[in-house]
Amino acid sequence: MHAEERHQEILRRLRERGSVRVTEVAAELGVSPITVRRDVEAMAERGLVERVHGGAVLPEAAASRTPDAPARPGGTRAGGSRSGGGDRVFGLIVPAADYYYPEVIKGAREAAAERGIRLVLGISQYNPEEERAQARQMLADGIDGLLVTPCGPAAARRWPAELEVPYVLVERRPEDDATGAERVVTDHVHGARIAVRHLADGGRERIGLLLREDSPHGPLVLEGFRGGLSAAGLPADDGRLFRLPPPGGDAAGREEALAAFTDAVADGLLDAAVVHNDHDAIVVLQRLRARGVEVPDDLAIVAYDDEVAALADIPLTAIAPPKHAVGAAAVDLLDQRLADPSRPRHRIAILPELHVRASSA
Repeated sequence: MHAEERHQEILRRLRERGSVRVTEVAAELGVSPITVRRDVEAMAERGLVERVHGGAVLPEAAASRTPDAPARPGGTRAGGSRSGGGDRVFGLIVPAADYYYPEVIKGAREAAAERGIRLVLGISQYNPEEERAQARQMLADGIDGLLVTPCGPAAARRWPAELEVPYVLVERRPEDDATGAERVVTDHVHGARIAVRHLADGGRERIGLLLREDSPHGPLVLEGFRGGLSAAGLPADDGRLFRLPPPGGDAAGREEALAAFTDAVADGLLDAAVVHNDHDAIVVLQRLRARGVEVPDDLAIVAYDDEVAALADIPLTAIAPPKHAVGAAAVDLLDQRLADPSRPRHRIAILPELHVRASSA
């Protein structure tokens, strides 16, 4: 069982029981207590759980407990009856809790706590069937609204329009705008444009893009990249666009794309690059250094996502999506919708920031 799967199982047990003990979860999952303890520590760092002696509780449960009081299952019960009065309950379903979305979750959790809203978390692991199953369970438990990041092909992302409660899309743009879905997103087009502008302002003229094929944000990054080149008066040369399969997929295709990119740099065809995402930017940096390419002298790099870019051997300049602000704004938008169902629909795009570091200095 992978770490992400264990994290989801721990969260599911927390929602059902209110608290968990490390030894009990370890026995149920067939892993060592040390493994579960490390999982709890990692989840606590992301704000998903609160550590207590011998186990964990949900953050909202920890906030309401006295030091010696036992944790109690809080929030909703099957059939929609809610304990603790009329406080609102929002569901939040995101694809992952180990990359990009931890800050979204944290922003949503903090905004919900400020409003007295209980937030129930689901992790879909990029599985459309799983996200729908989690939504059905949340609805059965009596949520008042849903924040969701639908995954899968375009046709599979339309199911939230069938919900009986208000919903807000998080970091997703509906292909069918006729649904009128409200959303909160990062303006990834703007992010890619400012990455190109930063490189062009530094005198770089042969700017390439290494783009992850599986990213739902990829088309927007590509649009912004091309727009940035045009604004800088640079040609949009598709020979400087490299599409990279994700790890664990097409291994041969991924290796071929990485080799083509590093060859282009070594041959002087590129003097700068935007790399989406951080993980791939660090892989590329290591390969370039092994071939004697100097960063930033020979090649300036701007990573996209700013999750771990600062931890690279040469700290990477990066575009930082406003993940925390996206989560908080999504809660605010859904709360306002419930307070005033007749208010005009809103679609919010929040601008990312450029964090300049050594890789483009």
